[in-house]
Amino acid sequence: MRALFLIPGDAVRQLQTLPAVAAVADQLSAQVQVVCSPAVAPCWGLLPAVEKVIPFDFAAANLADWANLLGSVREPDFQLCVNLASGRQVDLLLSMSHIPNRIAAAGFSATETVTPAPAEWPDQRLEAYLKPVGVNLDAAAFRLTLPRADLDKAAAQLPAGDGPLLLLAPRGDSGDWPAAQWQGLPGLVGQRLAGLRSLTLPALAGGNPRTRAALLAAADVVLASDGPSIELALLLGLPLVALGRSQASLPQRQGVQGLAAADSLTSLEPGPVLAALGLA
Repeated sequence: MRALFLIPGDAVRQLQTLPAVAAVADQLSAQVQVVCSPAVAPCWGLLPAVEKVIPFDFAAANLADWANLLGSVREPDFQLCVNLASGRQVDLLLSMSHIPNRIAAAGFSATETVTPAPAEWPDQRLEAYLKPVGVNLDAAAFRLTLPRADLDKAAAQLPAGDGPLLLLAPRGDSGDWPAAQWQGLPGLVGQRLAGLRSLTLPALAGGNPRTRAALLAAADVVLASDGPSIELALLLGLPLVALGRSQASLPQRQGVQGLAAADSLTSLEPGPVLAALGLA
């Protein structure tokens, strides 16, 4: 069986879709292809079940681009399309694709429309798109499996020592937790936790998600406001404090906590952060 996923949006959106794509590949023994923006195509290198990524800029595509995409999706014999895009162009495309099962939240091309539960963690909300074809989704149980070579390469970049590793992943923009707070936090944590090691990652912004995932995998705890880093930490099952994320936008499991509203990070004091890390 061949399955096609149309996934517009940024790296966060792609990473939130990984568990659903993996479930389709596993439970339907499907060969999966993904259509997404060229800038975020490297995210799918994390999931070997995806046999092909079709780069496509949903926001800026012209008529020729849509025609080329139609050729790409008509050539393989797809039996299923999970469409997370919207608009007349994508509906016209899918109507001419001959894919028999086309699942979407809306649109005249859909053979079945679904209504995701609004309050669920984004990864789990995608179960609504999978139920019509008999696929179950337990997004919180999904874990990324990383190549040993990636993990070994990341290990060589870690701080020396055998103490616990705190990995920091700031977003780095003007609305983020201030740089001085990020820089000062390891010292405050080190006063409470002997032998602490820390590593700060720059915002992903075009970097390789596989490299970042391997560095994150070495952490004992992650403090992040960078969206892709938060999603990768969740997919790896790591203890995480996610700055600027509500608890509803995170899986309900021990060791995962959202802290502060996204628009209040500039005034966040270190005390609540230390408390969230269990070090108050």
